[in-house]
Amino acid sequence: MSGTSWDGALGKLGFGAAGIGNLYRAMPDAQAAATVKAAWDSGVRYFDTAPHYGLGLSERRLGAVLREMPRSEFTVSTKVGRLLVPNAVGFSAKDDEGFDVAATSKRQWDFSEAGIRRSIEESLERLGLDHVDIAYLHDPDVHNLAKGIGEALPVLEKLRADGVVKAIGVGTNSAEAALECVEAADLDLVMLAGRYTLLEQPGVPFLDRCVARGTGVVNVGVFNSGLLARPDVPEDSHYNYARAPRALVERARALAGVCRGFGVELPTAALQFSLRHPAVVNVTVGASSPEQVSANAARMNEDVPEELWAALAGVRGD
Repeated sequence: MSGTSWDGALGKLGFGAAGIGNLYRAMPDAQAAATVKAAWDSGVRYFDTAPHYGLGLSERRLGAVLREMPRSEFTVSTKVGRLLVPNAVGFSAKDDEGFDVAATSKRQWDFSEAGIRRSIEESLERLGLDHVDIAYLHDPDVHNLAKGIGEALPVLEKLRADGVVKAIGVGTNSAEAALECVEAADLDLVMLAGRYTLLEQPGVPFLDRCVARGTGVVNVGVFNSGLLARPDVPEDSHYNYARAPRALVERARALAGVCRGFGVELPTAALQFSLRHPAVVNVTVGASSPEQVSANAARMNEDVPEELWAALAGVRGD
C-alpha cells in the first residue's frame, strides 16, 4: 500500500500510547484501560505504541484493550530499533528515560534484521495480537542515521514484501533525518514529532517532498510538549520537553489571542492546523485520562472559520 493510500485510512485522529506507559507519572491499570476505551468510543481507530514507552508497559496495556475489539476495525503501529533486554538492577531502580516504571529491562539499540524481527515478535507477545499493521524505525537519528538507512530500512522493506507488516516508516523528531529516509527508501509513512505545528513549521520542505513521493505523514507532538495544549498559556509551559523560553510563551499567547477573537481555543486550532498540509494523513495525540481523549476528539471536530488560518499566519509572519 503506497503512502497516499493511507490518506483517510487512519482517520483524522489517532491515539498515542506513550502516556499509558507511565510517561512522566504513573497511572493505575484501570485508568490506562479507560483512556484507551475512551479513544475507541470517540471513534479513534488508529493506535500507536512502542517498546520504548514504559519498557513495554504501553504495549501490554494497549493490547489488553484492543484484544477485545474486532481486529479488522483498527490499525496499530509499533516501533523497532530498540530491543528490551534484562537489566541487572531489576526493581531497585527507576527507568531514566522519562517513564515512571521499574528498570527491570533496559533498551538496547539493534538495527539488524535479527534484531528487528525479534523486536516485532516481542511486541506481538506484549500486545497479544497476531500482527501489527505498521512498523516504524524509531529515532534512527538519535542512534545512527546512516546505519538506519543502510541496514534497518531495507529490512523493513523486506518484511513488508513478506507480508509481516502492511506498511513501514520512520518515527523521528527531525524533519531533516526524515527527509533523508524518505529519499533513501520506499516508505509508506513517516511519524514526524513537533516539526509541523501551529507554532512552527520547519518541516514544510520535508512535507512537500512527501507529497511528491506519495509518502503519508502521521503528525505527532502537535502541542509542542504542552505549550499549545491550553486555551491560556501559563508561564511554566513546556516546549520540547523542557521549560519554554519566554519568547515562545509570548508567541503562543499571541496565537491564543487571535484564536480567541474568532471564538476558537488555542488547542483546537493547534489540532486542526496540524492536519492541513496535504502530506498529513493523521494527527496522533497522547492522553493520560478519558477526559483528555474526549476533549481532543471534540476539538478535532469543531467548526473553525477559514479566516482564522490567514489571521494566524499574519501573527507568525508567514
